[in-house]
Amino acid sequence: MKLGTRLIHNKWAQDPYTGGVSIPIHQSVIFAQESLEEVGEYEYTRTGNPTRKALEETIAELEGGRYGFAFASGMAAITAALCLFSAGDHLLVSQDIYGGTYRALTRVFSRFGLEITFVDTTDPDQVAANIKGNTRGLYLETPSNPLMKITDLRTMAALAKARGLITIADNTFMTPYWQRPLELGIDVVVHSATKYLGGHSDCLAGLVITQDARLARELGIVQNTLGAVLAPHECWLILRGIKTLKVRLEQQERTASYLAGWLAGLPEVKSVYYPGLLKHPGREIHFRQASGAGGVLSFRLANAELARRVINNVRLPVIGSSLGAVESIISLPATMSHASLPEDLKERLGITVDLVRLSVGLEEAEDLKKDLERALRELNRFNITLTLE
Repeated sequence: MKLGTRLIHNKWAQDPYTGGVSIPIHQSVIFAQESLEEVGEYEYTRTGNPTRKALEETIAELEGGRYGFAFASGMAAITAALCLFSAGDHLLVSQDIYGGTYRALTRVFSRFGLEITFVDTTDPDQVAANIKGNTRGLYLETPSNPLMKITDLRTMAALAKARGLITIADNTFMTPYWQRPLELGIDVVVHSATKYLGGHSDCLAGLVITQDARLARELGIVQNTLGAVLAPHECWLILRGIKTLKVRLEQQERTASYLAGWLAGLPEVKSVYYPGLLKHPGREIHFRQASGAGGVLSFRLANAELARRVINNVRLPVIGSSLGAVESIISLPATMSHASLPEDLKERLGITVDLVRLSVGLEEAEDLKKDLERALRELNRFNITLTLE
């Protein structure tokens, strides 16, 4: 079956006990045992829960992996993956990653002796040049957040395997529907399932998937020991969201492509960052490893004041730091999702206060266009100066 069908018809399409087409929410902390000598599969929900197992096995199947792990947030999932490394290990990381990941690495893991180097992973030579004797891992985002930079996952996986490195890829933007990093040689995939997999801005969740039995054992120890597991009700919400992933993503991509092309032709817009645009850097690489461009785009306006006022004046998109939901969400990454990055780094990367990120929802494309158009028109009526470089 194609993946769109498998989102609905997979191992956990039905409750194996009753035939229900919705997996039950097993809202129980403990599970009664037959005796001290006969301990069943489930004993304590932190260690294992039937609803969580359904989600973990579903996402593993969809990503082409063997082992899945569900966590209480995307950051809990990322933290668990980073716990695969030890004090003294060196980790190479995409330089324009999500701000929460940057904060975890620089403010928390650095305390425990993990050495971090941020590199441009779109340049394999730069990655290779920064590998040291104690380098143990490579952490990637592609497309990157928020500038949609494209990293060649096959090339990075081959480079890492030749040097004995563990590769981790954040696949939140693409989801397994558009991109499956494990099939390209990546060792571990992480998701903020809060975003597209849940899809409705009502559930905080994170997922980790791998094919490697040794890494799975380590991840299982981390999950059980640290205890940041996803609760049964949230597991059920993510399972429900996955069933509509195909139709949501395809609609969001169509609208995002339409808006990206329209924005690219406006005098107020200096740049548009979206893998679906013909001139987007790395587009060819992206479509060798992914089957869609996604529903998130970023665009740079003429100046910071225009960016701020556009965000404040649109009526349909919600102002917020999240993405991937049924409602469109607009943000200023420099002061929201990436606020924790140092100012000089944001300036160097181009994550500045004139850059707007738009996660396209399920509204009609024409309505979103008219809303953005109206916001720009109102600003011009108030004589906002546009300084084009």
